[in-house]
Amino acid sequence: MFGIIRPCRHRLSERLHASWLAHLCGLCLALRDDHGQLARTATNYDGLVISVLVEAQSPRAADRRTAGPCPLRGMRTAPVAHGEGARLAAAVSLALASVKVRDHVLDGDGVFARRPVAAGARRITRRWERQSTGSAAAVGFDTGVLLAAAGRQEEAERLVTAGGPLLLATAPTEEATAAAFAHTAVLAGRPDNAAALAEAGRLFGRLAHLLDAAEDRQQDEAQGLWNPLAVSDTSQQEAQRLCRDAVHGIKLALAEVEFTDRALVHRLLAHETGAAVDRVFGRAGHVCASTAPSEADPDAPSGPELPPIPPKPKPPRGAVAGCAVWLAMACTCQLLCCTHDDPFTRERRDSFCDRHSNCADCCDCCDCCECCDCCSACDCS
Repeated sequence: MFGIIRPCRHRLSERLHASWLAHLCGLCLALRDDHGQLARTATNYDGLVISVLVEAQSPRAADRRTAGPCPLRGMRTAPVAHGEGARLAAAVSLALASVKVRDHVLDGDGVFARRPVAAGARRITRRWERQSTGSAAAVGFDTGVLLAAAGRQEEAERLVTAGGPLLLATAPTEEATAAAFAHTAVLAGRPDNAAALAEAGRLFGRLAHLLDAAEDRQQDEAQGLWNPLAVSDTSQQEAQRLCRDAVHGIKLALAEVEFTDRALVHRLLAHETGAAVDRVFGRAGHVCASTAPSEADPDAPSGPELPPIPPKPKPPRGAVAGCAVWLAMACTCQLLCCTHDDPFTRERRDSFCDRHSNCADCCDCCDCCECCDCCSACDCS
């Protein structure tokens, strides 16, 4: 969907990490089974929240199946989410991916400016729209709500350009995510949860849209591209306030939902949304211990310090050798989980998890806790 929920394995307990991975793999395999191998490119972290919400509300035991070896799991088998929740997540992810590709084609972004690429992309979007509509109908959901909301985005942006309120631009996204979240209550057999989940989904859509705009603002302004914050003259401070209000509203809405097991939902939608705001705007009042200034050591020797001589850099690998090393590192999950040398340039790189987190995130805690590690009273274990 949007890519704002990026949980690091260090911020999830072993149980929750296993459950999160089961939903991620379940979404990927549902896309493959229902829509073909190419559709797996629509796999994303935010889309799996739909599958998580269905399972968290369901009174039944978690629906799992054993998946075969995968390079991203170090060529290991694993239990993965299966059933209506995964299928709904796949249908929603594919529908929104088709909208995103179509927007790239219309805007002529990058390779999509080339006519053969644009023609192929248009065929793919039409196929994905048909496929997502069919698979969503099988679980009682109408993706037409998502596509219609996306179709109104251009008109909403024109209203903002004409001086309308900023949130007019986020309204179509809010409507789409509200519909998807609410339908999880139907699949789980908890219709009374639909209203609260629609509210959580609406605020999640607003948050995703605003974070994307805030991240891209500087680049959009430099390239003369449309950005809702720039057009509406909204400051970064005001954008941050709106985002933090949305996170707070999501927490309040989730508190009204009856869950069988709310732990993973709470972690993803209450904690990780806040971490996403911190990632874009910075963590208010937090100073990283590794970078905070410290008092001078009275016993330290005085005098000028000589800078260390940097080691001689290693020569970069060629294309063939670099691809071979990249494949080996991907199959063993070194790219995702370990600090490593770049397969091609040999430059030192942080893992994917570390690049999308900071030291503050690893000791993040519930609002209901005073302790550093989330206590058993919280929904994070």
